[in-house]
Amino acid sequence: MMSRAQATILTNMCLLKDSEGRYLMQIRDPKRYSWSGAALPGGHIEPHEGLVESVIREVKEETGLLIRNPKLVGMKHWYTKDNERYLVFLYTATEYSGSLVSSDEGEVLWVHPDNFNKMTLAYDLLNLLRVFEENELNELFYRERLENDFIREFW
Repeated sequence: MMSRAQATILTNMCLLKDSEGRYLMQIRDPKRYSWSGAALPGGHIEPHEGLVESVIREVKEETGLLIRNPKLVGMKHWYTKDNERYLVFLYTATEYSGSLVSSDEGEVLWVHPDNFNKMTLAYDLLNLLRVFEENELNELFYRERLENDFIREFW
């Protein structure tokens, strides 16, 4: 029987909203990261770590806030140049406690979506936000890598 195993990178991302409708954004340094600009907090899932556990940990590490009851709303995924499947589990949360603290991964601040047009956003963030915001969508798949972009499929 042929193995169905494939090299995979597991990550998460969380859209944290406050009571005023603002999103918690992380401003990533272009000198430090291959992708930069305003992004949502998240990161890699560690070996033997639960998915929900990992998004709670990542948000705490990057923002100082402890989220509760994160909800899985979808996925973003693609294949890397090394043919590894890169999966991003997408969560939303509105319940949190603690004090906002920036990390070495970037400054964190609350931003109303109406102000996104005044910011430098991370690559494809507006398309990704569709998966978070549109109930009929739950997947963004980069089907094919182009020279400077991807062919996107929304599901």
